[in-house]
Amino acid sequence: MFKIISYLRPKEWAMIGVILVLIVIQVWLDLKLPEYMGEITMLITSPIPADVSDVWSIGLKMLMCAFGSLAAAIAVGFLASRIASSYARTLRSLQFSKVDSFSMAEINKFSTASLITRSTNDVTQIQMVVTMGLQIIIKAPILAVWALMKISNKGFEWTIVTGVAVLILLLLFAFLFILVIPKFRKMQSLTDNINRVARENLTGLPVVRAYNAEEHQKRKFEAANDELTGTHMFTSRAMAVMMPAIGLIMNGLLLSVYWIGAILIDGAAGLADKRELFADMIVFSSYSMQILMAFMMITILFIMLPRAQVSARRINEVLDTEPSVTDGSMTGDTPKKGEVEFRNVGFRYPGAADHVLKDISFIANRGETVAFIGSTGSGKSTIINLVPRFYDVTEGSVLVDGIDVREYSLDALHNKIGYVPQKAVLFSGTVTSNVAFGDNGMESATEDDVKNAVRIAQGADFVEKMENTYDAAISRGGSNISGGQKQRLSIARAVCRRPEIYIFDDSFSALDYRTDRDLRTALKKETEGVTSLIVAQRIGTIMDADMIVVLDNGMIVGTGTHRELLEKCEVYKEIAMSQLSEEELAS
Repeated sequence: MFKIISYLRPKEWAMIGVILVLIVIQVWLDLKLPEYMGEITMLITSPIPADVSDVWSIGLKMLMCAFGSLAAAIAVGFLASRIASSYARTLRSLQFSKVDSFSMAEINKFSTASLITRSTNDVTQIQMVVTMGLQIIIKAPILAVWALMKISNKGFEWTIVTGVAVLILLLLFAFLFILVIPKFRKMQSLTDNINRVARENLTGLPVVRAYNAEEHQKRKFEAANDELTGTHMFTSRAMAVMMPAIGLIMNGLLLSVYWIGAILIDGAAGLADKRELFADMIVFSSYSMQILMAFMMITILFIMLPRAQVSARRINEVLDTEPSVTDGSMTGDTPKKGEVEFRNVGFRYPGAADHVLKDISFIANRGETVAFIGSTGSGKSTIINLVPRFYDVTEGSVLVDGIDVREYSLDALHNKIGYVPQKAVLFSGTVTSNVAFGDNGMESATEDDVKNAVRIAQGADFVEKMENTYDAAISRGGSNISGGQKQRLSIARAVCRRPEIYIFDDSFSALDYRTDRDLRTALKKETEGVTSLIVAQRIGTIMDADMIVVLDNGMIVGTGTHRELLEKCEVYKEIAMSQLSEEELAS
């Protein structure tokens, strides 16, 4: 918890200093009120009739103290809210920036659902504690100590009774905290779980409906929901005991103060002593309530603190995680352009026992098209994910333009690459904003660049029929267009970057054969001299590649052209026979 406080900025620390001054003023004003009450008590119990103007004068001072305390409290609340909001913004920004630097290994370690909860719900917990804490954690100790100093000379018996009440209150808090803190700690992981289940259901809704699995998903969600609700109910019921118990202790203390006061007044010798004891009793009762209120305020903070501690730990886990893929220093131009080489590459996913790739070696020269094919799980996508450094190799090295990718700064490396993922990803915006997405280290894409990229990707026919054409709205994830249209816009985005190297991760699967052929023909013609790495399941997509790499169980079992592999590679021949007719094989 203390570590996360280090993210407060100097401006916020200065505002905390102002809050401290305001709280001291507020406490001083609050503690002046019982003193004035004692003076009024002495005046109205005097044998000599009190001057009404004196009572009004003291009452006016009390009113000014009350309004002064109110103004200080409002100022403290305002500043505390500003600090908490600014601090929450800082934490969210830090987490977003940190997650942005993560490789896929770190993303998979935390899970998407957990990262969302950490940057929203967990930050909210910290924000609430800061808002309340700045008003309570500073005020409560000052109020308690100052009030104790005020009553220390008012009566030994009353001090003992107040001490007993405070001790009972602390024992109650200790019992409740021992009971509920483990549940508070569990609550954040349960929030993660319900977030995960809900997100899984929403993203997989078409599959859920197609398989009539609504009831199964409902039961799954209800189980997560019931567990979270049960934990909330347990902690809420346990904490609900506190308010009646605190009320009982406060009223019991007040009753004890008056009972002891009655005994002391009854035993006093003269009228002057009785008047003084009565005034002390009135003052002491006010101060004792102030002391209990201070401990109550600390309790309110402690109710929130366990969840905030868990949230702080979870946020720190993200902020303290060092990305496994780090920036290199290479940013300038290279003698070679568009060359990709794998040298004895081996790769194993973090925590996995076996290698996914073993001893992978090949060279893709500038302007060549190199394709990868193999059965599911053979390591095709893993190979091309190593080029933009979504992961780093376990063994060997990947070279781009003759330089190990680990020596490049990530920006410089990514500026060389036009990447099209297996699942087309579009962002909310327009056709133009999606195609011209990102920064390639050169001038921003013009309207003509966007149109040219869409034309090459065979998307002009449907884009120009949309309302507002290139300014047509695209929903989040491209939910308002078809799968093939999404793939073509995703390919257009890569073309618009004008890269040295294209990476297509099974990016033609949603296209019909004619569009697939036309697109690859346009790519080869319009982007001459650019290297292409293609992962594909269809033989027809890669038949014309300069080199085809055949993978099986993470190893290369054949390399060559389509014709060469049909003659010498059994694995490739089996794939070809399962997809092509005898006439196509013969031709």
